[in-house]
Amino acid sequence: MIEHFIVESIDDNARAGILKTSRGYVETPVFMPVGTLASVKSLDPFDLNELGASIILSNTYHLYLRPGIDVIDGYGGLHKFMSWNKPILTDSGGFQGFSLEKFRKIIKDGIQFKSHIDGSIHVFTPENVINHQEKLGSNIMMPIDVCVAPTDDEQDVLEALELTTKWAARSLKAKTTSENMLFGIVQGGLFESLRRRSAEQLLEMEFDGYSIGGLSVGESKIDMYKIVDYTTQILPDNLPRYLMGVGSPEDLVECVARGIDMFDCVLPTRIARNGALFVDSGRVNITNSKYRKCDLPIEQNCKCHTCTNFSTGYLNHLFKTKELLGYRLATIHNLHFLMKLMNNIRTSIIENDFKNFREDFIGRFIPPDESTRRKQKELWLSSH
Repeated sequence: MIEHFIVESIDDNARAGILKTSRGYVETPVFMPVGTLASVKSLDPFDLNELGASIILSNTYHLYLRPGIDVIDGYGGLHKFMSWNKPILTDSGGFQGFSLEKFRKIIKDGIQFKSHIDGSIHVFTPENVINHQEKLGSNIMMPIDVCVAPTDDEQDVLEALELTTKWAARSLKAKTTSENMLFGIVQGGLFESLRRRSAEQLLEMEFDGYSIGGLSVGESKIDMYKIVDYTTQILPDNLPRYLMGVGSPEDLVECVARGIDMFDCVLPTRIARNGALFVDSGRVNITNSKYRKCDLPIEQNCKCHTCTNFSTGYLNHLFKTKELLGYRLATIHNLHFLMKLMNNIRTSIIENDFKNFREDFIGRFIPPDESTRRKQKELWLSSH
């Protein structure tokens, strides 16, 4: 197997590396903005390049429904379709098997979906999901898997895990080109023994990297960190580790500390469109009336396009009047915050100073309390 991931520096468990793809290099740790439908909402590829994004994520299930895999293939693939020339990771649709539970049925050969658009029936199998992603031209593909809720009992989680493992093996056999990487997905819910079982089964197969799935789906942060801590210790040191669906600033810092290299999440862009903006001390709600006459930027030391050109009062006005520009400017700010955060994390690892960076960041960045976070997550899952 060609070496495609190099770990450059290690500071305790935190790693700085380089992931080599057919579309260029990606420096890790990295956060991947989510463009579910071939678009990071309110932004275009020029914005993403200006923000320093080196890789984005898109979704096979949603692109299959609209505009259709063959339509995108006819344009020459997803990169040409959306005018993005850097790497793309595509999710398989496995998470939609969880978030769209009322529209799906888990069967032996895959997931049967009832389209949330027109009610038509579609079956996603390990083989056709890989075929879809190869047609899209994905640089990093994900196999279809079964994601479970944190409240599911051990037997249900075990059954989901066994299906995920069988589908992973079939996905590997379906892969037809070395141009696309394929990551395995470790499942097992909140049960350490099942996480080990899943990881060890997948390690017997030759995947290009390993993902930790089935987290950030309603469990506590304590439980999430515990499972991440446990699972990364089982995964190989020479391959990338991807934590799926995690993207709050505090989680990025804490999970890099536990050995994670790659992240994605809709959170920074979704909360931006709802007026929640990241600052060094936590989050601010731009719709708050106290910002109406504020002529300062959201963050005075921020170098993003939004903060260098517009006042907080102007953003407050845009959100109050529901002007579309507000969503774009807020999204630019939040993604800039995360891109800068990941760059700073990487630098601190290389300089062997990550421990101090982590302590300083966690000491000043105050996230939402647990009950607020769970309500926001439930709202997101119900609308996904």
